[in-house]
Amino acid sequence: MFDYLLSEEGKKIRDEAKDLVKWVPRQMIIDMDNDKIQFPREFLQEAGRRNLMGCRYPDQWGGRNLDWVTTCAVMEEVGTLGYIFACTFGVGAELVCDAIILHGTDEQKEKYVKPLLKGDLFAAECLTEPRGGSDFFGTTTVAEDKGDHFLVNGQKRFIVGAEGADYFLVYAKTDPDAKPHEALTCLIIDRGPGVETSYLYGLMGCRGGGAGRLVFKDVKVPKENVVGRINGAYAVFNTMMIPERLGTAAMTIGSARPAVDIATGYTTRRKAFGATINNFQGVSFQVAEAVMLLDACRAMIYATAMAVDTGQDPRRIRRMVSESKKFVTESCQEAANKAMQVMGGIGYTNIFPIERIVRDLRLASIWTGSNEIMSMIVANEWYREYFTRKESSARDYENDAAEADAPGEKIYE
Repeated sequence: MFDYLLSEEGKKIRDEAKDLVKWVPRQMIIDMDNDKIQFPREFLQEAGRRNLMGCRYPDQWGGRNLDWVTTCAVMEEVGTLGYIFACTFGVGAELVCDAIILHGTDEQKEKYVKPLLKGDLFAAECLTEPRGGSDFFGTTTVAEDKGDHFLVNGQKRFIVGAEGADYFLVYAKTDPDAKPHEALTCLIIDRGPGVETSYLYGLMGCRGGGAGRLVFKDVKVPKENVVGRINGAYAVFNTMMIPERLGTAAMTIGSARPAVDIATGYTTRRKAFGATINNFQGVSFQVAEAVMLLDACRAMIYATAMAVDTGQDPRRIRRMVSESKKFVTESCQEAANKAMQVMGGIGYTNIFPIERIVRDLRLASIWTGSNEIMSMIVANEWYREYFTRKESSARDYENDAAEADAPGEKIYE
């Protein structure tokens, strides 16, 4: 951790998160990975009891009035338990709550945010559909206006908390004739009649989070459960991309960290050719590179978190968040792979948890917007920023070459 970036209050809550991590029984981790626990209710209840969820929200609604830098520190610590613990911790407290805090009514905050942050209710976010992942605005789930309520029909898939959540944040089409960005509404849907968890996925990793497919059949949703405004889901989606992707990146660091720690300790005990293997550069250099990757990830995460906290240009924040999500998730996967590599065959067994960590981390570059989508966003925002900056640049760097004006050399068509 970069302790020097945290306030005294930030260090305190970071240490509280460490205590939560110590509290979690070893058997809970094993049972979740074996799908014996389908959803970690006990863990989320304890996190709520300790007032660790949603620490950046106002205390009026159960938060602790802290900032994104502190939130990233908490997410990193929770991630050390395993990626799925941070996923379930973040989906409700950092994603669903964020939408309601920023766009919802006080009545919605009282009914849905406060009990969730206390650990009394659980929530899930519903974006992906069977026929659409990255094409979010191609949503086919429909909410038909019936006067005082909507009637919702459709499906959502790969939903963390499909099994276990008490309510769902759902994006549905409410104006089929409008442009895609103006056609959707964000709704809070309580688990009840017409809401069915129709399938639970067998996952490579990140097990125990209740990931499944939800089917909505003629579900009645009162108008007071609209988050934001009708046909205004685009605004909700835009703000949620910060916690969705920045939070994902922060917790990925935590999930990779134990692999590097375990490999470091192993290489100081394992002997070959009469010496512990950390004395061989082929081993110690890989550990060093893994440590370097994690520190580079932290540098990017906390720079981005500070940009959000200080209210920088939203377009620049969009680029920085996307860069962070892509760079951190891929770098952490590489760090975990290096940890497995230096341990040799034993790292590929379940004698050590590194094989689970590697499996879990594979999700990081896929969910909350694939890394290819992140590259697209970064490219779009960078080119826009380049042309804006070029107009006000004090110097034309292209001319700083000896033959910059060579005739017939600069050909572009």
